Amino acid sequence: MSRGGRHKDRDDGPERKCIATGETAPKRGLIRFVVAPDGQIAPDILERLPGRGIWVSADRAALELAVTKNLFARAARQQVAVPEDLVDRVEAALARRLTELIALNRKAGGAVAGFEKVKDWLATKKVAVLLQASDGSERGKSKLWTPEGARYFSVLTAKELGLAFGRQSVIHGALAAGGLAPRVVEGAAKLQGLRIADGGQTTGKDEKDA
Repeated sequence: MSRGGRHKDRDDGPERKCIATGETAPKRGLIRFVVAPDGQIAPDILERLPGRGIWVSADRAALELAVTKNLFARAARQQVAVPEDLVDRVEAALARRLTELIALNRKAGGAVAGFEKVKDWLATKKVAVLLQASDGSERGKSKLWTPEGARYFSVLTAKELGLAFGRQSVIHGALAAGGLAPRVVEGAAKLQGLRIADGGQTTGKDEKDA
């Protein structure tokens, strides 16, 4: 399977309609919003907040369209306040949630970091997700492979991956199958949709492999 690819025969689950594109798709690929008590549009990353859900595709262009065209008010059927930096807030929230999920997986023994450890896991374990820093050396990243049936993401920076693994920075990470891996895949795919317009987050200088 190609990097970032997905299984077409997977059970896609419940569907929701995007207010920006008008398309109906599995909700795992959309972001839920609600109208807060103060009338402000709030992202519901965990999909737990009370109120009628308003759904937008996990895509920067779709979300920017929803903001500029005031589509939230139309969907909510009332006047709402939309923060000017809503897109950036959503991106930051998705990145924070993704690092939390990876950290939980690590604490449960389901994730490792560092070139040699990841390489060993790729050779000896059933790896579900290969994670590599968006600002890491392309030469170094190319030395690792994505197992058949696994997913690949290069959407977090070395600093963000470092937060997930309790280090200053991390270039290479891997998650074992099972556990929270499916939720990491879902979260990484959503974040990738918001960062794709920027080429997967602003890149800096290559950092030494963790």
